[in-house]
Amino acid sequence: MKPFVVALPSKGRIQEGAFAFLAEAGLPVRRDAEARDYLGALDGLAGAEVQLLSAAEVARALEAGRVHVGITGEDLLRDEAASFEERIAILKPLGFSRADVVVAVPQSWIDVRSMADLDDVCLAFRARNHRHLRVATKYVALTRAFFSAHGISDYRIVESVGATEGAPAAGTAEIVVDITSTGTTLAANRLKVLEDGLILRSEANLAASLAAPWTEEAFAALRELLDRMAAHADAARLYEVDAVLPEGISGALAAEIGALGAELAGEAGAVTLLCPAASLPALSRALRAAGAGTVRARRPDYVFRADNPIFDAFRARLDAHGR
Repeated sequence: MKPFVVALPSKGRIQEGAFAFLAEAGLPVRRDAEARDYLGALDGLAGAEVQLLSAAEVARALEAGRVHVGITGEDLLRDEAASFEERIAILKPLGFSRADVVVAVPQSWIDVRSMADLDDVCLAFRARNHRHLRVATKYVALTRAFFSAHGISDYRIVESVGATEGAPAAGTAEIVVDITSTGTTLAANRLKVLEDGLILRSEANLAASLAAPWTEEAFAALRELLDRMAAHADAARLYEVDAVLPEGISGALAAEIGALGAELAGEAGAVTLLCPAASLPALSRALRAAGAGTVRARRPDYVFRADNPIFDAFRARLDAHGR
């Protein structure tokens, strides 16, 4: 049986976030010491093989169909994969490694506040210097698409291999397109973000390859992976509530339980409910008013559902393209 291949970042904060996220979902990464830490497995997911790649290579591997799923930033998925829309599906944003891809110009350019202002600067720069204004960036595809959408063509991209934000001070570019979390590093380099210069709000995502060999075994592994993630996420927002009701559940109490977003998971008398955290105080009051002497609430580890909309949508997308 061919393995279900999961690509994860090989280093950095995004790797730490990915490993922690999977461990919390009950799928810790186990590295293969004999493979020099570039291969591993997911404990609890039979047949899964982990490949540790650079965050950018994860995107390229997904596009090429060399891996089934991967975790990396949306910025890299959209910039590194030339055929992103046709070959990669974003399954789930994961809530870590958040950062923005932005256009930043020198703070000394007082009159440049927008992309329209920047267009004027590009035209004037070329007329005055007989060359294009230079934009330092690692995000070539995103930059070209964004500048084109704003009608800007008089510029030249300088691909950055180091600290992009230092390019203007070093004299290798006039402006930058870079990623930032707080803006502190840009400000330290005397740069400012244009008012409409936000290109993308990025974060780590679980993505799947539309070009990978999807066997029934691979689909089963994907469903298990997504079920584990969904079960953990559901458990984090719910309480499991136990109570004994002498008179059972009346119609009025059932309506109140439903209005609070709680789910009945037991029979009349001894009942178990799943309740959103925000509704817990109101639910406990309603149960005690109905005769429950003690109401117990605890956090579940997982809440598994019969359906998984993310899996169903991905499989339907593949089926629609005859894959």
